[in-house]
Amino acid sequence: MLILDTNALIFDALKPARLSPKARTLIKRAHARNDLVCSDISLWEIAMLIAKGRLDPGTSVREFLSLVLTARSITVLPITPEIAELSTNLPDPVSADPADRLIAATAIHHGATLISTDTNLAETGLPLVVIG
Repeated sequence: MLILDTNALIFDALKPARLSPKARTLIKRAHARNDLVCSDISLWEIAMLIAKGRLDPGTSVREFLSLVLTARSITVLPITPEIAELSTNLPDPVSADPADRLIAATAIHHGATLISTDTNLAETGLPLVVIG
């Protein structure tokens, strides 16, 4: 299972050249296996970026999110009670950002490799592929 952090979802959809060759290869393989996932909090983060004008996908939030998920057959994983609890127990250097903590906890809970730009997430010990 390969989990895409919010930035990886955006880069894959809009700027694939920003992904490292290793990240692009892993995404392609996981897509072929129908094993590509994201945390539901990433959908909210993308919606907020669009609402604040920090991301312009050229379409509505709903349409963009639908296109992103459909294009790669991405499964959206919910925040469960176990993931919520795990997110509160991650080492402090991970992130003060609750969304990052939830994404890392989701990856740990599901035993997934995470693709992200956030090198601090390596502090969790989870398999991490840094985008750039």
